[in-house]
Amino acid sequence: MRAPSTPAGGDKRRPPAHARALAARLSALFDTDAGIVGQLNDAQRRLREANDRLWSGLAPDAFGLRCDGATHRCHSQIAQLLDTALSVGGPEAHAAWLRAVQDIHWQVHRAFCHYQQACEQRRQLAVEVGELSQQLTDTLCAAGWTAQEAQAANVHQLATGAWRTGGHGEPLR
Repeated sequence: MRAPSTPAGGDKRRPPAHARALAARLSALFDTDAGIVGQLNDAQRRLREANDRLWSGLAPDAFGLRCDGATHRCHSQIAQLLDTALSVGGPEAHAAWLRAVQDIHWQVHRAFCHYQQACEQRRQLAVEVGELSQQLTDTLCAAGWTAQEAQAANVHQLATGAWRTGGHGEPLR
């Protein structure tokens, strides 16, 4: 961030209180965004884990059709697993298998819903950030900052009042 230009009197223009308040709101929104990103990452991890759980132990064509070389008869490998569960373990094994697949289905469904909700929250947050950013730029420009200076301003520094200029007009960090 560069300091605003020096007006005729030689004083450095300080960001007005309204600009600091806008910057504080933006800073809080950036923190909110970091939380939403955490939610997105968590949902993605849960989707990946459910998919890995569904896939583990199955052949690469588990959901497709496989051809039996001897008879050229195609069948679903999932159907074959169900047949095996019924013939070997009986109805209890079949019910356990179905519960496991259903559990994975709902894990994927919940993780996907959480991912969609977090995406929508982030979209709405982006709109609010855009509006506040424009207000902050307008406020700083009205206080004598150039558009470039206002757009490059560090909202965290402005929000905490840490913005000060050094001897050469550069902000202190």
